[in-house]
Amino acid sequence: MPDPDRLSEDARAIWSAGVAAVHAQRLIRTAVRIEDHDLVVCGHRLARDQVGRVVVVGAGKAGAGMAAGVEQALAEGDWADKLEGWVNVPADCVRPSPRIHLHAARPPGLNEPTLEGVRGAREVLRRVQSLGPSDVCLVLISGGGSALLPAPRPPLTLADKQAVTRWLMHSGATIRELNTVRKQLSLVKGGKLAQAAPAGHLIGLIISDVVGDPLDVIASGPTCPDGSTAQEARDVLRRYGACPPRVPQAVLDLLDAAPARAAAPGAGLGGARVWNHVIGNNARALEAAAREARQRGYEVCALGSDNQGEANQEGWDLAERCRAERDRRARGEPPLCLLSGGEPVVHLAATDQPRKGGRNQQLVLAALTRLRDGGLEGIVVLSGGTDGEDGPTDAAGAWADAQLLAAANRLGLDPRPYLEVNNAYAFFAPLGGLLKTGPTQTNVMDLRVALVDGGGPPQRQYAAPA
Repeated sequence: MPDPDRLSEDARAIWSAGVAAVHAQRLIRTAVRIEDHDLVVCGHRLARDQVGRVVVVGAGKAGAGMAAGVEQALAEGDWADKLEGWVNVPADCVRPSPRIHLHAARPPGLNEPTLEGVRGAREVLRRVQSLGPSDVCLVLISGGGSALLPAPRPPLTLADKQAVTRWLMHSGATIRELNTVRKQLSLVKGGKLAQAAPAGHLIGLIISDVVGDPLDVIASGPTCPDGSTAQEARDVLRRYGACPPRVPQAVLDLLDAAPARAAAPGAGLGGARVWNHVIGNNARALEAAAREARQRGYEVCALGSDNQGEANQEGWDLAERCRAERDRRARGEPPLCLLSGGEPVVHLAATDQPRKGGRNQQLVLAALTRLRDGGLEGIVVLSGGTDGEDGPTDAAGAWADAQLLAAANRLGLDPRPYLEVNNAYAFFAPLGGLLKTGPTQTNVMDLRVALVDGGGPPQRQYAAPA
């Protein structure tokens, strides 16, 4: 009989190894260094005597770790004296930072623009606009940056942006659709931050939380030309039935008044020389998770980083695959680790009942409902947001195994009613099935680990940690 404690322990360790590989400070330290007194950033060499200031700005859930990496790289001598900056981060990521100010731009778990975010965005713009031709601007961009760097285009207000953002998220819009709209309503998104910078060099260091790593979509592309148009933003709103009062009339009026054509790709980034580099993504996390799984004796099947879809369907499909693999695997065969990444959407049910959850919790709960009748013996399903946040909750995600299902049965908890109203958190909380990490200092979408043991002993290369 497979050992559920071992499987669950391994699943958490494999997931954690994937997240650790894309820790923001680690990624920055591979991208930024001092070499022979010159500053080298992703291969761009900048001579010390030709650089005035090094101004760091940015926004994102990984911003604190990225800033720490830059400070560590430029810790001594003349380069430390040149360094200053301002980065918008969630409030639970703020920590002492000697040269780069970390600004609490929103509360934990609230992934939408706030007044503090607007204040921080104004300061970022002020610092960028103060640059001169001998200065270098490093822009630290990571997932969550769209909400953390709000700068509404006049005459829009913060309330207008909050309303349209909430409505699109609750309507099930994809991140690409959401950011297509955001860019048209912002003074910094869609390349406008780079447009505002008269620096000699501007380098965007980017941790991607979007499938395919599109530069114009990650954090709504503040340093990348916007190839989308106001018409495309209007099409997104129309697709989901936008009309007042659900979407403010001011938003619709601004889009209607915008030019019909888009700017030429690559145009309009001001006088700075602009380079953008993706230094971390979901594929890197998957690779590290796969290495950890193999070290623990698992055969690995990686399903890629581009898994989107709908959370319930993704959970059901994963459950069926786990069941089929368990039933076909012969005793003595190595256990299997299924890895996948991406970011599914949740379709919110219409209900007046209280509810709480996120896409990872929803996906695991869907898998649990599909496996419930046949049991979870020999199966563990774990899904978590690599940023440590899953929806407006304090959990990164959830996990389920045979012991958790047995505990649910003892308590009389039927998972199906919780699934139907998107209340996964309330199901997993009393069972100890929530994955809680706190802020992880990275954000590369979600990472899913499913382990399947047909009954054979694992081919371990080393003992799992206690």
